[in-house]
Amino acid sequence: MKYQAKNRNKKKNKYSVQTENSTNYESNNSYPEGDNYSMKHKTIITVVGKDTVGIIAKVCTYLAEHNINILDISQTIVAGDYFNMMMVVDRANAKGSYGEMADDLEAVGKEIGVVIRCQREEIFDSMHRI
Repeated sequence: MKYQAKNRNKKKNKYSVQTENSTNYESNNSYPEGDNYSMKHKTIITVVGKDTVGIIAKVCTYLAEHNINILDISQTIVAGDYFNMMMVVDRANAKGSYGEMADDLEAVGKEIGVVIRCQREEIFDSMHRI
């Protein structure tokens, strides 16, 4: 079933991405609420490792090729050498299963020298609930 934005209630998700040179980019993104939509389709992706050229490009290329939408992204370079990125993605129209995505991204991470982990949003939320 293809999602039609005009047929559901929407929630505006405003987020900001701060780059290494402290430039802020703000974006508005809409995604539906209710019907357990986020529980079924949202995934948290983390990327950690030594900073190298092309980490974001490789991960984002994979996501785009598999029709996975990025809802939010935050990345930091710590001490000039260590890369850390967290993404919230929407798999509603994704090509392939969650397991295939997780395995593929793990392989992409090995190829570029970082660790990439995927976690369904409901599991992530449960683990971080106080």
